Amino acid sequence: MHPTDGPSHHELYLLCDDIEATYADLTTSGVEVEGAISDQGWGRLITLRLPGGGALGVYEPRHPVAAGS
Repeated sequence: MHPTDGPSHHELYLLCDDIEATYADLTTSGVEVEGAISDQGWGRLITLRLPGGGALGVYEPRHPVAAGS
């Protein structure tokens, strides 16, 4: 959870250890990935298109990750 200066909103992201490998595995499996890997400063991100039309982010973090994550 991260604070915001604007109106509150909710986003859900999945974390991975290697965004290039995750991108390759997902696209090889037929998952629709929108665009290329993008650098967000806090991590490198891809966005998956879900069957219902929504989107889900997957990122390789640049911040410390708690043990067991």
